[in-house]
Amino acid sequence: MDRAQEILRDADAVLITAGAGMGVDSGLPDFRGSEGFWRAYPVIKDLGYRFEEMADPVWFEKDPTLAWAFYGHRYKLYSETTPHAGFSRLLAYAAQKPGSYFVFTSNVDGQFQKAGYDPNRIVEIHGSIHHMQCNLPCTRKIVPAKGLDITIDPATFRTTSPLPRCSDCGAIMRPNILMFSDWHWIPDRTDAQSHALQRWLDAREARREKIAVLELGAGKAVPTVRIFSEQIAQNYDASLIRINPHDHDVPHGAIGIASGAREAIETLLQGVNDA
Repeated sequence: MDRAQEILRDADAVLITAGAGMGVDSGLPDFRGSEGFWRAYPVIKDLGYRFEEMADPVWFEKDPTLAWAFYGHRYKLYSETTPHAGFSRLLAYAAQKPGSYFVFTSNVDGQFQKAGYDPNRIVEIHGSIHHMQCNLPCTRKIVPAKGLDITIDPATFRTTSPLPRCSDCGAIMRPNILMFSDWHWIPDRTDAQSHALQRWLDAREARREKIAVLELGAGKAVPTVRIFSEQIAQNYDASLIRINPHDHDVPHGAIGIASGAREAIETLLQGVNDA
C-alpha cells in the first residue's frame, strides 16, 4: 500500500482501467460466475441460461422480447444507479495531474460519465448500453438510448412494451454493446474513443511523463482490461496497481492489492493526500 501511494503521488498522469468490480460498491452486480448472474436474474436461472448465453445477439432475432427484457432491465438499473463516492474521489485526484487522466473500461453502464468524468477521456471497449444500433445492421448509425422505456413481465421475463425499431429499415434495434459471438456490433464509437486514448498516450510519452495505471475490479473471466493494463505498463514503462478482492495476482514489478474498489480508492488517496 505504501508503494502504491508513492506511485500515485509521483505520477504525472493516471490511466484508470476498470472492470465490473468498480460498480459493485454502487450496488451493481458483477455477474461473477453463473451463481452470481442467477442471483441478479433468478427468472433466467429458471430458464436455464448462463450470462454468456444471454449476452448473445442471436436473441434479438430468435426472441427479441427476451433479449430486450434482459438489456432493458440493465438499462433501467444502470440509469437509476448512483456511482459510489470512490468515483468522484478518484476523479478529483486524477484531474489535477499535469497529464490529467484517461479511463479504459469494459463496463457498459456509463457510470464514469454519470460521476462527472469527461466523456472525451473514456474508452468503453465493449460499447455502451446507453447507445443503440440497428440489429441487422442496415446502417452504421449509433443513436442515444435516452428515454428508452422497456416494460417487463416479471413472471415470464419478457418485454411487454413496443420494442425499439430502426428508423431507417424498421428492424429491431439492439444496444451498441459487443456481445459474445457478435459479428454485427458497430465499433465506430469505441474506435473513436480508442484513437483519443492513443493520442493521449503519445502525448504523455512525448513529454516523458510518468503514468500510473490504476486497475479496479477487472477479473479473469473476460480479461480484456487486465491484458490492456499489462500492455500499457510494459509498452510505456508505466507502474501498474491492480485492485481486486479475488484476482489480485500481478506480473513482476506490478503491485496487487486485495480489496474492493471503493475501499482501496479511499485508503490509497487518503495516504496520498496526507503525505
